Amino acid sequence: MIFIAVKFTALVAERDNWLPRLEGFTVATRSEPGNVFFDWSYSVENPNEFVLLEAFADAAAGEAHVNSDHFKAAIETMSEMVAEVPEIINVEVEGTGWSRMAEVTPRNR
Repeated sequence: MIFIAVKFTALVAERDNWLPRLEGFTVATRSEPGNVFFDWSYSVENPNEFVLLEAFADAAAGEAHVNSDHFKAAIETMSEMVAEVPEIINVEVEGTGWSRMAEVTPRNR
C-alpha cells in the first residue's frame, strides 16, 4: 500500500475556502478504484494548516491518481491557495488499510 501524508499551509484568506474548493477533487479521488482512503483534517495548533492522509492499493493506483485530470486540476487550485511549499511523506507499507492499535482499548463502564 502507498501511504501519503501531506501538510498544506493555506493562505489566511483561503483557509475557509480550502475544503469547499477541493471537494470535487476529494470526491473524485475517493471514487478511484485503487484509493484506500483520502481524509482531510487541520492542525489544532495552526488552523491554516491542512493535513491530508491518503493511501492507494499499490504503485499503479498511485500513478493513476497523479495522472488523473482531477489531480492535475487540484494541483492548480492548491497552488493558488498555499502560503508555502507543502511537506510530504510518501512511503510504501505492508497492509491494505488501517490496523487496530493494540495499546488502547475501550473500557467497560
